Amino acid sequence: MTIVQINHEARAAVMDTDARLSPRLARLRELYAGLSGQALLEAMIKTEFAGKIAVVSSFGAESVVLLHMVAEIDPTTPVIFLNTGKLFGETLRYRDRLQERLGLTDIRAAGPHPGDLARQDPNGGLWNSDPDACCFIRKVLPLERALKGFEASITGRKRFQTNARASMEPIEEEAVRGTGEPGSAKGTRFKINPLSFWGQEELERYTDAHRLPRHPLVKDGYLSIGCMPCTERVPEGGSYRDGRWAGRDKDECGIHLPVNTDGDGI
Repeated sequence: MTIVQINHEARAAVMDTDARLSPRLARLRELYAGLSGQALLEAMIKTEFAGKIAVVSSFGAESVVLLHMVAEIDPTTPVIFLNTGKLFGETLRYRDRLQERLGLTDIRAAGPHPGDLARQDPNGGLWNSDPDACCFIRKVLPLERALKGFEASITGRKRFQTNARASMEPIEEEAVRGTGEPGSAKGTRFKINPLSFWGQEELERYTDAHRLPRHPLVKDGYLSIGCMPCTERVPEGGSYRDGRWAGRDKDECGIHLPVNTDGDGI
């Protein structure tokens, strides 16, 4: 069974389950209804998932807003950074700048396993022939391994970004995907999206108000920033994600595909 086959089968298994709100998810949504941004983050980091929650950040175009909020609450909160081996040099330097500027003390770089690369992408060109498979071994699997032991993750996703995210909730619960090893796909994990209802104007106002440094590629027309081979400038008047996987029927890397247990999708 190949890695890609495991991924497809895992998605199908989740889609076939009877999706219901778990008691804990129902309680969290009721207790924190209406909260977003820093208020929601503080409750999740300090109360609900103390010591069991991590931020997932690409250090991309808008990442500084979420990271600043987290640093204001607890700069020791683990931040998982997926270093795919295909990132812009500007992104790596921006990560280092934000770590120093915000005082984040626990940034964890997670990269693809050498064995996965040797089997699936020995020449480094999988992004061109099969971008879904490339994202799976460079992002999905490394994130699953990095999140082992955590009960919840924090993302910077917003509803305006893609159609798949248009109905996501600030608090979600998802089935653990696993990595293909026996027993690795057991249980669920919560996903916190404190900026889900924020728009571009709110993000800009927050960045300006706190005088936060922007990703250096934004001024060059990169509105959504991922791996270098799969990210392009967005032409004048283009949509937010037009620069990601341009010309392909793809706008998600895979780490946020619908594996929710609440039936709401993402």
